[in-house]
Parts: sequence; structure tokens; C-alpha cells
Amino acid sequence: MKTLTRPLLRGTAALLLAATLGGLVSGCAPLMIGAAVGTGLVAADRRSSGAQLEDEAIELKSSNRITEAVGTRVRVNVTSYNRQVLLSGEVPNETDRQRVQQIVSGVDNVRSVVNELAIIDSPTLSQRTSDLVLSGRVKAGFIDNHELSSQAFKIVTERGTVYLMGRVTKREADLATEIARTTSGVKAVVRIFDYLTEDELKRLQPQPAR
Repeated sequence: MKTLTRPLLRGTAALLLAATLGGLVSGCAPLMIGAAVGTGLVAADRRSSGAQLEDEAIELKSSNRITEAVGTRVRVNVTSYNRQVLLSGEVPNETDRQRVQQIVSGVDNVRSVVNELAIIDSPTLSQRTSDLVLSGRVKAGFIDNHELSSQAFKIVTERGTVYLMGRVTKREADLATEIARTTSGVKAVVRIFDYLTEDELKRLQPQPAR
């Protein structure tokens, strides 16, 4: 694995990583990095407002139904972007793996399901912390690159594998993948994108005020 040597994180990137790890210490340890820090990094979500609400509902309904069906013997993260759902985490056997997928596939408005659940023991706190740090590094790399809108991506990291989601062009996808792939500690990158043309991207971008 090729690694990218960087100086110590500065400014917003450092704040982002600190906030992420702070969430872990406080007992809340999501493996997805959310909103960027600072007004200069705020960008419009490329999903419609309706799609954003649908994604939130999908994640909540899926998590509740999984808990009701299989309880705490599984650790499943449900990440929905534009109604495309990523399942990550760990389950004890193939039966539970398929059952979780069937549960989520039956949730209203789910378009497709990418099942990345592993049949292994749940990770240690050290491993989960390492995954959070990797997500922070990848996010910082996106922020540092002025050709990317970091808010166009969702980043999920499991056991060193980075999952990238978003509505992006092929150019953005390739650039983001290269940044993630060359981030120190990343073992693999999985792309789960909805692709836009460059013209579609231009239409989504805010128009300058007259």
C-alpha cells in the first residue's frame, strides 16, 4: 500500500479529527464523518431535501428493525445516501448476514443494498478508534484538495477499509479514490457512488448572485 506523507494536520483538518475522536471518548462513536468545520467549508448537499429526509428515515427504520429482529448479537451500521444503503459491521453467521439484508431491503424507499457485513467478532475499542482516525485523515485530504467538495461525500471506515458514498462525477470519484487509497493506514477503498455528468454538476452548483 502506497502511503502519503503529510505534515501535522492544521486548522480545520485538525479540528475535524479532534471532534471525531471527542465523540468516541464521550461514548458516541459513529464511523461516518459528518459535517465539516468552519463556514468556508459549508457546501450544499447534492441530494434533494426530500432525499435527505428519506435517507434519515431509512437509517432510523432499518436500525430499529434490525434491533427488534436480532438484538445485540450483531453490530450493524446502516448508512443511506440517495436511498442506496451500505451495511457495514459484524455478524456471527451467514444466516444473520442475510437476514439483516432482507430486513433493510424491505424498508420503504430503499433503492439498493450493498452488504459489507463481515462474519467475525466485533472490533475492539482500539480498532474502532483506528477506523475513526482513518476517516478523519481521508476527510482532511478531501478538504485540502480544492478540486473536491468534501461535503459531497460520506465516509465510512471498517477495519481499515474505506467506503465512499456520494453523488459525484467520474473525475471527482477518481480523485477522491486516489486520496483515500494513498492515505496512510487505509487497506482498501470501496466506491458506492451515484454518478453525475459534468453538466449535471454545474446545474447543481449555486448560481452567483446578480
